[in-house]
Amino acid sequence: TLIGADGGQAQVAGQDLAADPQAVRAAIGVTGQFSAVDGLITGEENMLLMADLHHLSRGEGRRVAAELLERFGLTEAARKPASTYSGGMKRRLDIAMTLVGSPRIIFLDEPTTGLDPRSRHTMWQIIRELVTGGVTVFLTTQYLEEADELADRIAVLNDGTIAAQGTAEELKRLIPGGHVRLRFADPAAYRNAAHALREVTRDDEALTLKVPSDGSQRALRAVLDRLDSAGVEADELTVHTPDLDDVFFALTSPNLPTQLNQPKEDAR
Repeated sequence: TLIGADGGQAQVAGQDLAADPQAVRAAIGVTGQFSAVDGLITGEENMLLMADLHHLSRGEGRRVAAELLERFGLTEAARKPASTYSGGMKRRLDIAMTLVGSPRIIFLDEPTTGLDPRSRHTMWQIIRELVTGGVTVFLTTQYLEEADELADRIAVLNDGTIAAQGTAEELKRLIPGGHVRLRFADPAAYRNAAHALREVTRDDEALTLKVPSDGSQRALRAVLDRLDSAGVEADELTVHTPDLDDVFFALTSPNLPTQLNQPKEDAR
């Protein structure tokens, strides 16, 4: 709402960006990559400052601050200077401050950068709870497993443009390389399986076969049906599908295939 549009129209939470910017600002909250916490005052004072900025009454501000501090496990540290908080505690306080105004949409910019694994998983749980509570979360992250864990829809940016978008599974299906790996203990079973299956990659020393697959249930059933028809049973079966790392590298490659460089208008 700070920079006027050159043209076109946009709505945020049902509010027109140009006609009612104040309503748009009231609907959104932002937690930036760098903490907005003031380390010179306590966690509680940070919360009350946000309540004042949202023009809450003194009583309402204290009630909202207390509820959010409890929700984010910060009650015991509420009256300690925020400078004494760990990185994970500061991030939780940051999000709690964002929620003072009850935003319907929250922008989270790399919320887990620099956090240890336990704090990262705590933050993931907080984000899931926000979504369950009806808040729309617009998350930017460079941790692709985080996007896989949390996002209903993902957009991959490449050089300032959207290279592809969709669910995690839809994006993974854009990339070739999925396969079913079969390992055998019996050399005879291995040879029979190799004969029964088409387009396999053999490893005669390890007695393993790699069968191209998109990872779907139908593709896996087809492999198992062919093995059953040959009277062969694998000792070990694993399914590998490309992960979002594979997707990212493929989509941001200088030699990006044209068919991958098309954002989906409707992934349904």
